[in-house]
Amino acid sequence: MSVISLVKGQKIDLRKSSGEALTNFCVGVNWGAIETYKPGFMGIGQKKVIEDVDLDLSCILINAQGQMIDWIYSPDYNAYLSQKNLPLGKLSTNDKALIHSGDDRTGDIGGDDGLDNEIISIDLNRVSNQVDKIFFFLNIYLKQGQNFDFSHVPFAKIRMYEGTPKKVVNVHSSYDIVTNSDYRGTRALILAKLYRKNAEWKFDAIGEPTEDELFLQTIQRILNHFV
Repeated sequence: MSVISLVKGQKIDLRKSSGEALTNFCVGVNWGAIETYKPGFMGIGQKKVIEDVDLDLSCILINAQGQMIDWIYSPDYNAYLSQKNLPLGKLSTNDKALIHSGDDRTGDIGGDDGLDNEIISIDLNRVSNQVDKIFFFLNIYLKQGQNFDFSHVPFAKIRMYEGTPKKVVNVHSSYDIVTNSDYRGTRALILAKLYRKNAEWKFDAIGEPTEDELFLQTIQRILNHFV
């Protein structure tokens, strides 16, 4: 199966090379920890310093009226969300059609291990009939003292593939984040949307970078400008 190298704004059909509809697949994000070198003890030699990179892959599900009716985002924010009386984070949709693999707070250390760090597994046959669009987005969560953006991450890639979070069978399409200069200075990215058209699911690689500091801002941006 040939891999489609996506570019910003590209729309594709969800079909395998055989022509069969692609209904069970994973959307995965893979990235690396930031590795730098600092002077060693007494200025002798160099010491490798590894800085964890916490990217959060999320999605929201929208009905035909443009309303958010379901979502996946990290439960790690629930203490903050409960204080604001906002919907709490969860790792699967109500219909269990989309399931998140869980939060990865570091990224790959020592190079690309070939597996994605955060994955949303999707079964389009189980998606509620009320869902018209599914938006995927990515946010950098900065820990205290950190100050970086996508341009500092050694590699960050998104791909759609058949398989499981632990095993890649066939890669359908991929999108390289870091090599795109549009993402320099940004900490959030509206990745893509799945949408229904003529009773079929389609895929739109939106690729819109933003300076949002919190995933709630990205959700609001999607609802205001992309629905």
